[in-house]
Amino acid sequence: MSETLFSMVVPLVLCGVALYGTARRVDVYDALVRGAGEGLETLLRIVPALVALMTAVSMLRASGALDLAAAALAPALDRVGLDARLLPLMLTRPISGSAALGVGADLIATWGPDSTVGRTAAVMLGSTETTFYTIAVYFGAVGISRTRYAVPAALCADLTGFLAAAWAVRLCFPS
Repeated sequence: MSETLFSMVVPLVLCGVALYGTARRVDVYDALVRGAGEGLETLLRIVPALVALMTAVSMLRASGALDLAAAALAPALDRVGLDARLLPLMLTRPISGSAALGVGADLIATWGPDSTVGRTAAVMLGSTETTFYTIAVYFGAVGISRTRYAVPAALCADLTGFLAAAWAVRLCFPS
């Protein structure tokens, strides 16, 4: 019973919106077509930034630069309670969600889902944002080119999320 109800939520909402628009004497089909057109225009404005971000992430992963950075920053990361093996995830997460999922899957496959690294990677993926992707999409959609303090503030929030993820895993799953 509940499965059927949940599978009908989206169609019922769509029908409700169409009926509401019709009752208010709105040309629902015309509004749908105009909205879809505006969505395509927005997509055309943000695709170049997204392609550039995805290319940069792929190049960093393929070149081995992320592994070199992890080795160089290991002592500093250990001091703040972060495992250096998580650095590739921390560097890719603000840029690309799909690249971060790939890195996270690699970490979990290598170290195991019940390891501290695997658990921390999973919590990091769930508690941080794809900052540059989000900024590219939302700021690009409204035509803002100067982000001012949005990028530094968002990166501070990501760093806080990474640290909190490591702390929460250590707290909830003591070794």
